[in-house]
Amino acid sequence: MKTCLVVDDSRVIRKVARRILEEMNFNIEEAADGAAALDVCDGKMPDAILLDWNMPVMNGLDFLLALRKRDGGDAPVVVFCSTENDMQHISEAINAGANEYIMKPFDRDIVQAKFAEAGLV
Repeated sequence: MKTCLVVDDSRVIRKVARRILEEMNFNIEEAADGAAALDVCDGKMPDAILLDWNMPVMNGLDFLLALRKRDGGDAPVVVFCSTENDMQHISEAINAGANEYIMKPFDRDIVQAKFAEAGLV
C-alpha cells in the first residue's frame, strides 16, 4: 500500500484529505507544517505528498525546495493543494518540483484525477 503525507496547518483539511486518500487505499501520515513534514520524510520517504502552500513555521514552497535537495527527495510525487490559484504561484510550485496542483476547495473526484495524472492510482 502506498503512503501519502498530508501537509496542511488546518486539521479539518487534513481530516478530509485523510478520508479521501484512505478510500483510495493510501496509508496516511500527517504534518501541520513544512518543518514537521521534513521530519516525517527523514524517517521514511512517502510515495506521495499532498501539500498546502500557506503554513506557519515553514511554508509549502520552502518545504518542497528542501525536500528535493534531500537523499530520496526526488522520489515522492508532490501535489500542491492551495487557495493560491494564480499562474505565478502555480508556475513557482511546478518549477520547484511539484508534480501537480489542486485548488482548494477540493473533492474526491479532483484528488483522484490529479493522483491518476501523476501515476499514483
